[in-house]
Amino acid sequence: MIVQFDHVQLPGHGLVSIQVAAGRIQAIATTLAAPEGAERHDGQGMLLLPGLVNGHTHAAMTLFRGFGDDMPLMTWLQTRIWPAEAKLSEEDVYWGTRLACLEMIRSGTLCFTDMYWHFPAVARAVEDSGMRALLGAVMIDVAGEEQARACQRLTEEHYAQAKGFSDRIQFTLTPHAIYTVSRASLQWVRDFAERHDLRIQIHLSETAFEVEQCLQQHGLRPAHYLEQLGLLHERIILAHGVHLDDAELDCIAQHGATLVTNPVSNMKLAVGGTFPYRRAAMRGIPIALGTDGAASNNSLDLFQEMKVMALLQKHHEQDPTVLPAEEAWAIASGARAPLLGMSGRLAVGEAADFLLLRQNTVEVTPLHQLQSNLVYAATGHCVDTAVVAGRIIMRHRQVADEQTILQQVQSRAQTLCQVDVSS
Repeated sequence: MIVQFDHVQLPGHGLVSIQVAAGRIQAIATTLAAPEGAERHDGQGMLLLPGLVNGHTHAAMTLFRGFGDDMPLMTWLQTRIWPAEAKLSEEDVYWGTRLACLEMIRSGTLCFTDMYWHFPAVARAVEDSGMRALLGAVMIDVAGEEQARACQRLTEEHYAQAKGFSDRIQFTLTPHAIYTVSRASLQWVRDFAERHDLRIQIHLSETAFEVEQCLQQHGLRPAHYLEQLGLLHERIILAHGVHLDDAELDCIAQHGATLVTNPVSNMKLAVGGTFPYRRAAMRGIPIALGTDGAASNNSLDLFQEMKVMALLQKHHEQDPTVLPAEEAWAIASGARAPLLGMSGRLAVGEAADFLLLRQNTVEVTPLHQLQSNLVYAATGHCVDTAVVAGRIIMRHRQVADEQTILQQVQSRAQTLCQVDVSS
């Protein structure tokens, strides 16, 4: 099926038509004849933009949005999140992920990387939503060798199951962090990823405590510890990276690893530092933007996230020229982190993943400078249409199954969050 959108505004080129087939952009031109039988849509002069990429989240944690805010991290985890997560079923995770996908689609995100429990449920939810995702189930072995072996067996099962899903779903290995995964398990991850050419996601240097603990236990800072294990390379995604020193950044740059900053979650949980954007960018380190989970953000709207990212860096560096709007947009659209699989480009031969954004909204009027409006003024509500692999997954802000998703999550969240919070 060939799908064509006419009368769309491509920044820098004026009104064009865009034609897609077999999941790819086939043509972009000011005048474009649609072949017989093509599905045609009037773009109504809307802006044609690449989709956004959420570089780090725990999608199904939408189930816990607003459950235990304004609390210290460990208190929040111990009295709210862990007791509730202990009751999670596969269907709970499916519907929580469906809600996350719904929210991301409605705010312009077309691809995300996820680390959570019940991989099959997450993959099924992404498949049903029409999005793209890099997925893996959390690996934690703090309980000892038996838990480690169980995680390894489950990872092997999930890797086999992932082959049954479409190519919109990419399987990754997801060890939680260096303080929750043993050296032996991290080495197992390294070897499994090498054998199967897989990407890896891991939390790194999110808190000062993690750095101090790593120094005490291993005599190394976190990035150097990963390097020692052979885990610092061009296929690893490092989430947070708040407490990285210059030597670690040099090491990350040398090995081609990707960093994902999560400014809102980091500020809300008061992790005690700011992502070292300027120092990372100077070294050419690939950088992506993430929201983290909805339990610690509490939004999955990357338009809001990129504004905070840019403003936080300007404030931290005391320099209004740091991280200008054009660069913030490039980071949010995946153009600065190829490992995440989205190019941030709209051109013939690229994947047919794009947005149509309304220009006649209050937030983007007047239009003096597009990137400035997108980063500092627009919200996800400006997005009208979303297309992934040539398939329309939202049109005029309508997404399939929205009411069913909302009803399911509301009911399931009430049950899961009935925990003893008296302590």
